[in-house]
Amino acid sequence: MNRRSFLLLTATSVAATPADLVGAFANEPSRSSASPTSTSAWYATMRRCGQINYNECDPLTMDTEAWGDYWASLKVDAVLLNGGGILAFYPTEVPYHRRSQFLGTRDLFGELVAAMKRRNIRAVARMDCNLAYEDALKAHPEWFERNQDGAPRPHAESPWLFATCMFSTYFTEQMTAIYREINQRYSIDGFFTNGWPSTGPLRVCYCENCRNLFAKLGGEPPGETDISNPLYRNYYQAYMDRIQEIWRLWDNIAREKNSQSVYVGNLGGGFDAVKDLKQLGSVAAWFNADHQWRAGETPIWNCAQQGRVAYSVMQGRTITNVSGAYSNAQPVWRHVSKSPAELTLWMAQTTASGMVPLFHWLGGSPEDNRWREVGRSFFDWLAANEVHFRNRRTIADVAVLYSQRTVAFYSRPESKRPGYRGGPIDYLQGLYYALLEGRFFFDLVHEGNLDAANLRKYRVLLLPNAAYLSEAQCEAIRQYVKDGGSLLATFESSRYSEWGEPRNDFQLADLFDAHVTGDFIGPHGNSYARIEARHPVLEGFHGTALLPGAENRVPISTAVPLTLSVVPAYPAFPPEMVYPRTPRTTEPAAVFHEKGKSRIVYFAGDVDRTCWRSGNSDISQLLQNAIRWVRGPEPRVSITGEGLIEAFAWETEPGYALHLLNYTNPNMTHGAVRHTYTLGAQHVRFRVGRDRVVKNVRALRSAATLKFQHQAETVSFDLPNLADYEVVALS
Repeated sequence: MNRRSFLLLTATSVAATPADLVGAFANEPSRSSASPTSTSAWYATMRRCGQINYNECDPLTMDTEAWGDYWASLKVDAVLLNGGGILAFYPTEVPYHRRSQFLGTRDLFGELVAAMKRRNIRAVARMDCNLAYEDALKAHPEWFERNQDGAPRPHAESPWLFATCMFSTYFTEQMTAIYREINQRYSIDGFFTNGWPSTGPLRVCYCENCRNLFAKLGGEPPGETDISNPLYRNYYQAYMDRIQEIWRLWDNIAREKNSQSVYVGNLGGGFDAVKDLKQLGSVAAWFNADHQWRAGETPIWNCAQQGRVAYSVMQGRTITNVSGAYSNAQPVWRHVSKSPAELTLWMAQTTASGMVPLFHWLGGSPEDNRWREVGRSFFDWLAANEVHFRNRRTIADVAVLYSQRTVAFYSRPESKRPGYRGGPIDYLQGLYYALLEGRFFFDLVHEGNLDAANLRKYRVLLLPNAAYLSEAQCEAIRQYVKDGGSLLATFESSRYSEWGEPRNDFQLADLFDAHVTGDFIGPHGNSYARIEARHPVLEGFHGTALLPGAENRVPISTAVPLTLSVVPAYPAFPPEMVYPRTPRTTEPAAVFHEKGKSRIVYFAGDVDRTCWRSGNSDISQLLQNAIRWVRGPEPRVSITGEGLIEAFAWETEPGYALHLLNYTNPNMTHGAVRHTYTLGAQHVRFRVGRDRVVKNVRALRSAATLKFQHQAETVSFDLPNLADYEVVALS
């Protein structure tokens, strides 16, 4: 390709020079903000998706027609296909866009696009903007990330590849040229970037572009990403602005040939997201969660959590979640199949939580094909019952605040445990576990959506140590309670500003009816809470005056009569020393009170985190009791029966759908699930709208029509048993 052709391919992006890194395309209209619930786009009605990641040597052996037949057998609406970025799988003419060395005279990408189109399957070009070869590094050193010593950053496993910098023209010129070339040559329906922007931590780059950016912000690139540093705060927002700028640019390029085409970024990460999902959701017409697997101590419900997180920002717009069919655990095995039971339950959680399953394999000529039938079986069932997966809105009466800044930046107290029991998400995980054990129907509400419109449908708002809250967010919570909503909060909720600046007291002290009297205390084991008076929250705790205490607590004072008091920690070893030095205090461990029509619970300790770390049944029961009390009686949907399940209720096009996921398994918190342990009867009460008449109740997985009673607004029925996953359609 000559210089003139390259400039034509980058015509609208040359303005984004290193001297003007932030702000270009900032005023371009966002498809999602202009029509966030548009149903005219093809991806808005997509219900099944696939992806095949082929590798550099696959052009030698890959059978594109066989792959077309396989994806057609899954009845997918779209497939993501490797186009280029690191490697081109077509005869590219863009300089420094390296072709696969095994491509020869083939146009593998073009063959696959054509194979999909012949089968009426949409084709999305899967790209990678994160890495490039050394020849590009030598020709364009300004494209690449640098360490503090100025050295480029090689990939850990493939050190002949080097990390590109998103503040460089690699993103605004080189990738733009590649997108335009693909768009001009092939009839594609969108672009997807692997690994970018992600939702993980920000990585500070020290290239000349980024040094210039930091100079504009008022300093040098910091050695650590510390939110207490004002310079890093500015960088965080500049980083988010740049992501949105690039996203809009690439989405506009995707639409140059076809207005229904779309750019899709790589998101995901579940609870553990650092980049602002609300801002990402403002530009994303389609949220692709690359949340494929679990390992170690990750709980099985981690996938459903991803669905809840994504729904909290997309609010009905398209969400896909990648289900990796290969064994991507720790260590990873890219070319052997995952446990069928684990893979099926992952796709089930994806579906139940409102996402679209994206079935994924890596390698164009697999030697292990056990995964194929797992995907085909599940997708065939999805297609046969598609109408019941066209969701309109969730049915839940409990809201859990997803305080993303707390998750991203709150670091105290230290957990001293790895993985999913090792950080700020412990508070969410502990509350989540109690919600599952109590069989509550709940939604996550992202902190960016704290307003009357988003909160009014819920009877109660739960704050699992929502430590970082702005004054405006606190005022929205205050207004919610004033309007009759109830509230449960734990530990340091509202103790800090949105940037982690400490306050002298809780910003919501007036709601808690509790005031801070000192810095937090802990971590201490072997502390207790003494029952001082009976209360509905303490129901069921007969035969004991003590309950297990939280590991950490905020000392507080309150005017509310004492119900649960603190017994300070004392030695747990040796046995001769195990007795309380101060057996009774007047320090509240919790505050339970009513304010107008609202009920308020505040726990001074990190009971949610302690519940997750310990698995203690008393603490879980205490949280469940508290949630039931603040929520009030007669939930819209209730399920009674044995086992640990997660349930979602949706209003759908034909009526309602109740999704039940069976987590009762020895591999519940340590992957991977090998077998399903079927539960007995589950008894359901479902309150439908006053004007709705239910004529049929059917269990879709077991293909059985269920007997039911419809009295007044309530439909009652029994599900005889529950294997791994069931969907009950009320129509």
